[in-house]
Amino acid sequence: MQRRRFLQTSLAGATTLAAPAFAQAWPNHPIKLVVPFPPGSSPDFIGRLIAEPLGHALGQIVVIDNRPGAGGNIGTGAVARAEPDGYTFLFTIQGPLVTAPLLTKGLNYDPVRELAPVTLVATSPNVLVVDPKLGADTLADFVRIARQKKGQLNYGSVGIGSASHLAMELFKTRAGIDLVHVPYQGFPQIVGAILAVQVQAGFMVPGIAMGQVRAGKLKALGVTTLGRSGSLPELPSFVEQGYPDFEAISWQAVLAPAGTPKAVVDRVARELIRIIKSDEVRGRMLGQYFSAAGTAPEALAGLMKTERERWAKVIKAAGVQPE
Repeated sequence: MQRRRFLQTSLAGATTLAAPAFAQAWPNHPIKLVVPFPPGSSPDFIGRLIAEPLGHALGQIVVIDNRPGAGGNIGTGAVARAEPDGYTFLFTIQGPLVTAPLLTKGLNYDPVRELAPVTLVATSPNVLVVDPKLGADTLADFVRIARQKKGQLNYGSVGIGSASHLAMELFKTRAGIDLVHVPYQGFPQIVGAILAVQVQAGFMVPGIAMGQVRAGKLKALGVTTLGRSGSLPELPSFVEQGYPDFEAISWQAVLAPAGTPKAVVDRVARELIRIIKSDEVRGRMLGQYFSAAGTAPEALAGLMKTERERWAKVIKAAGVQPE
């Protein structure tokens, strides 16, 4: 840690006194992009999608380093503790940045103090799906049935504190309904549970949900973006269906260890924004139900703050306890 503080101080000085010279010398060897999820996962797909063109733009290879475990916390912590020399970056979802600090006891990193935002890469809605046999064709139908069967309906999530869990807890509060939470290991298990009539509903990622919806095995009632999603324009938002300001999106972003020279952060942000907004990358993201973003570092920092405040209130209201 002493070495890291020394390096941070040294690099900060280099950024202040000789930023142009440092920027010209960087990068002179491959850059590592840590993805704290396994190969084949959604973050891995998007991370690889941006890594190759970023490497071309910077003149160095950008290597994907998968470090899965603990819901993304292991890889995120590794980047938080990495030397801020401009050669290690993080590509992750919101969980390790927003809800993990609120719900994980003994978390060994602080995303606010130890990570520097670079850019928001992509966003995606969550989709509320239900068992078609429930008889709910609209969100209003689902709320009516849930009120009639108070405490008798179950919903699945991919774990305590996950986006699928907290989105439903937020909706329960807004709609005044009582559902029983049943956590599973992943979205395929939730699909199986709905088909087996063990649970009746759940918020799911579109990549898993929509194939089952189009096969008639699940019924989709709406998306959690403020307006209709560009990737799912056929589905109404919760706002359209009478729940003002209801939003529970999933998002993915690039960050760096705190202390990484501003010249480096700004250069990577600039290149990534151009890449993310390119027709090819936008199209490939849309094919996976993601909307391309591309924001300045300050905008990502603002999003992280807003999301922390939003979900802290939901966690408190729902009585979700740290693990």
